[in-house]
Amino acid sequence: MTTVKKIPMRQCMGCREMKSKKELLRVIRTPEGQILTDSTGRQNGRGAYLCRSRDCFLKARKSRALERALKTEIPEEVLQELEKEFETIEDNR
Repeated sequence: MTTVKKIPMRQCMGCREMKSKKELLRVIRTPEGQILTDSTGRQNGRGAYLCRSRDCFLKARKSRALERALKTEIPEEVLQELEKEFETIEDNR
């Protein structure tokens, strides 16, 4: 008897589509209050998932979905840094 391995699914905060966890990028709020991207998916902190596209990041930013998911206010400077990260990720694809 073979078992089928379950694929963890997460919802993108921008486009609201369910995708496999590996396809998405995790944004976390660390216990110290920093907002970072977590490429490993294993860092401690409250997480939210986004597609690896700038468009999804901009949608989540406009609707304040990241702030709601991370349960904190995100300063404008941090949002600009995250946007630059998403631009470089999209350029590298």
